[in-house]
Amino acid sequence: MADIEIISANVCPFAQRSRLALLEKGVDFRLTEIDLENKPDWFAAVSPYSKVPVLRHGGNRIYESAVINEYLEEAFPEPPLMPGDPGLRAQARIWIDFCNVRYVPTQYRLLLAQDEEKRTKLRDQLAEHLRFIEQEGLGTLSGDGPFWLGADISLVDLTYYPFLERFVALTHYRGMTMPDDCPKLKAWFAHMRNRPSVIETGNSDEFYIKHYIKYADGTANGVSARELKDE
Repeated sequence: MADIEIISANVCPFAQRSRLALLEKGVDFRLTEIDLENKPDWFAAVSPYSKVPVLRHGGNRIYESAVINEYLEEAFPEPPLMPGDPGLRAQARIWIDFCNVRYVPTQYRLLLAQDEEKRTKLRDQLAEHLRFIEQEGLGTLSGDGPFWLGADISLVDLTYYPFLERFVALTHYRGMTMPDDCPKLKAWFAHMRNRPSVIETGNSDEFYIKHYIKYADGTANGVSARELKDE
């Protein structure tokens, strides 16, 4: 039996981040799936925030997807998912932070917004984020490579991909589309979508449209953009 367990929920983009990291590392692990709308009684003792993912490895219990992925990078250094150069590694962390602090909250606020004036403002804001990613992220760091930092996949790619996979829900419910002037981002997404780890952890467009309807129509009980920031 695998020494590593990840507690996950299939719909959750944060849990997908860490499942992707485990698969890219080639680490054997045990997957425990829970229903976020009907969490088992034992889960509260495992996850102080009552969120997934949670990683259990030996005597260690780690939660928060970005922390889990940094832990996996340190515990299983091969193959590396962070660059060796300190400056480029710092850039990777900056972009991971941008995703967590700027991009993700805006995406969810748009999905949750019930007022059309607010939706328009959030669509514009999200488009600005996407263009910033295109120009300052991929446009500056990817070079001729298919990934965020060039030739090799990194934690940056794994950080963003799950949210772009769920972008279809924004298109369906909020009419949000990828800006035409983001060709690098579109090419990156197409390349990532064919990655074996993504194929193993991903879901269909129809799956996300079905599962995000409660957020879009305002019937998700007690859900806020902040609460959705790291489920």
